[in-house]
This record gives sequence, C-alpha cells and structure tokens, in this order.
Amino acid sequence: VHLIPVNPAREDGLNPKSRKRIMPDLLTEPPAIDPVYEAHVYCNIPNIVERSMEGHAPHYFKLVSVQVLIRHGDRYPLYAIPKTKRPDIDCMLVPSRKPSHPQLEAFIKHMSKGTAAQMDGSLSSLPRYPSHSLCEMGELTQTGVVQHLRNGQLLREIYINKHKLLPSDWTAKQLYLETTGKSRTLQSALALLYTFLPDFDWKKINMRHQWSTIFCSGSCDCPMRNHYLEEEQRRQYTLKVKNNDLEKIYVDMAKIVGIPTRQLRASNPIDSLLCYFCHNVTFPCTKTGCISMEHFKVIKRHQLEDERERQEKKLYFLYALLATHPFLNQTVNRLQRIAEGKKEEVFVLYSAHDVTLSPVLSALGITEARFPRFAARLVFELWQDGKRPKEHFIRILYNGADVTFQTSFCKDHYKHSSKPMCPLEKFANFVKRDMFLIFNSTSYYDACHRRAL
Repeated sequence: VHLIPVNPAREDGLNPKSRKRIMPDLLTEPPAIDPVYEAHVYCNIPNIVERSMEGHAPHYFKLVSVQVLIRHGDRYPLYAIPKTKRPDIDCMLVPSRKPSHPQLEAFIKHMSKGTAAQMDGSLSSLPRYPSHSLCEMGELTQTGVVQHLRNGQLLREIYINKHKLLPSDWTAKQLYLETTGKSRTLQSALALLYTFLPDFDWKKINMRHQWSTIFCSGSCDCPMRNHYLEEEQRRQYTLKVKNNDLEKIYVDMAKIVGIPTRQLRASNPIDSLLCYFCHNVTFPCTKTGCISMEHFKVIKRHQLEDERERQEKKLYFLYALLATHPFLNQTVNRLQRIAEGKKEEVFVLYSAHDVTLSPVLSALGITEARFPRFAARLVFELWQDGKRPKEHFIRILYNGADVTFQTSFCKDHYKHSSKPMCPLEKFANFVKRDMFLIFNSTSYYDACHRRAL
C-alpha cells in the first residue's frame, strides 16, 4: 500500500576502500522533519541499547498473555535501479563482522538442526537463515538477523526472566507462531524466537503459514477494502504528480542512469537507495554522474509528506479498518479466551511486513507512530488485576513505547483511571462493534459489502 521501501543494511568488512561514510551520526532528534534523520530511524541499525516500557505494571498485576506482531528485519532491496551495479551486500552470517550479536554463532548452529520443526506448507522448503555471499532480492541481511536477536533477547529479559510468562517446561500449545511465506519473515521469526527461548526444542515449534500480508486468513473477501485501497493509491499518485521537486529529481536521476524517467520511477529507486544508505555504501555512479544525497533527500522527504497527507485524508484509515479487522478480531478472541482461564497460546508471534503493521497502527488510531522501521514490533499485553481477578486489562506498545492511550478506543480512559492500562472490554467493543460505525454498519461483512456513501 504505502510505497515505503524495504532496505538491506549491513556493514560487512569487505572491500572497505569502496565504502564511504554517507550516514552522519545523529544522537538527538532534530526539531523539524529531517529526511536523513527519518531514514536513519527507519534503518534501525543495532548500535544503541534500547530502553523499553514492555512489562511495566502495578506490582499486584499478573501478566497472562503477550502477542507480538513484527516487521521482518533489514533486507536487500526488492527493486533494482536499472543500469547500475547492485549494492554489494554479503548475506552470509559472519559473527565476527558488525553488526553482530553474542548469540549469533549459536543461532546459526541451532538453525542447522531445525528439520524436526513443523512448518506449514511451503515454509518447510525455505532456508532458516540467510546464506548468500551476494544477497538475493528481498533477502534478510545479517543486520536483519541481529535486529531480531536483540528483540528476542529484550522480550526474554522482561517476559520470561521477570514475569515468568512461560515455564521452563513450556509446551507447543503455549506458543502460536505465524509467518508469511517469505524467507525474510520466517528467518526474522526464528531469530527472535531463538533469543526469546534459547536452544528451544525444535519438536515444539509449529510455524503456521499465512498467505495474506494483511493476515486476513479466511475472511479476505472485502470489496470495500479494495475500493478504499484504490482510492488511497489514487491519492498517492496525485500527490506525487504535483511534486515538482520530485519530478526534477527523477528526470535528473534518469539522465544519470540513461533510461526514460517513467522507467526509473517504476523501479521504485528509494527501495534501493535506502539499502545504500542503511549500509553506508556510496550511492551508484555512471559515466554521466552520481546519484547523490540530495536526490535521496528529496525522494525521502516526499515519502514523509505522503505519510502526513495520508493521515489527513482518511482514505487509508478506512482501508485500514477493513484490512485489519480479521487480524484484530482473532487477537481479541484469543485474549478473551485466556482471560476466561484458557492456558494455551500465552505467547503469540506474527512475523509480517510494513504493509501488515502500518494498517494495524492506523486502525487502532495510533496516528503519531512512525511508519514501521525494520524489525518494528507491536506488542499486546494482557494483564490480570490481582485484587479483582476477573478484571483484565491490555497494554499496547510500539517499539518499546507505551501507546495504549493513543488508541482511539482508550485515549480518554486514563483521565479517570488510576491504572496505566486499558480494560480488555474497551478493546473488544472497538473490534466487535465500533470499528464499523464509520461505515454505518454493524458487522464486518456488512461494512465490506456496503457501497461507499
């Protein structure tokens, strides 16, 4: 939907003479929107210790379930800029090369033993970790693996070590794992899982395959969702056509590369350029000239403007409500079952894409959230009130930040509550009923099949 590219990021020590530093060290967030800073955030290079708010609650609350939706880690581009050399990124895992992780070597060894795992359908034929000396299109990089090793380690420290969410003798029934059919999402899930449950027993792993990037499972028939998506794509196109600075940049880049402007535009150059940027590799050159940081800034700035307008125009929001209802409904149903005393599926991991996370954030009303960076994580925590055991609450966290009270269904609750979380019923009412009010409907089916006003 939203054409923010994916990028690979990794600093391999190969041929250092061909590499120039193109990414400044930015330690503090600048006050105005800065495309270079935003790109830096998007890369999510694993170099600083992350502070997170996961697992925070009053002492008398008990954590009973955690559901995690991740975007895959850093990847090689899905698009190539015609007539330029592809960025020279190595997708072999080399523990001695930065960025690395203390458990990277053990992860590689453990992945090689994974034949006992149950993998749905085509998942069993996918590699469990990246292993090409020149990355293939869309392949997870070492940076991407390390990002999720870090995610899993952070979640383990909070949910296993501190809150004892899973016992040491956990069973397959206590996990629910689901991924799309891309190697980068499967590998991201396995990397997170490895540091979350180190040296896990492969026989306890049952990885389900989700064919839809919006995780709509058996509820994907929704004509109005497609209608709003087409309207949103039309809005994107109109904004792009009106941007004279962007057009000049495309014309200039097309001359450098020696292809028609429309062909360059169709190759989605930002996807490729973000890879160069995230991996500190010099942008490509030809005999005619070089693609520069100025080209990159203009394209990235347009992306940020597009995101801002997307929030204002509401077309994407209408698409997002219909796109994410099946996923959110499944999430609420599981949380309600656990609140009623079921002990299964207390830890859930969905491994997905930017086009999965972005509409979920929008549908929940979390408008201040940045577009999903590499290895972004959205966490739903379910808590039981120790003083009133029948009462259950949720917290929602995005990349470690508590966004519970940014949601449309709970933004007013904190004003008259002493508890730093949201009643589960509010989330359930939103998903089962309130999501459809804007469509003048009372059900998902009706909202999907009612013509736009």
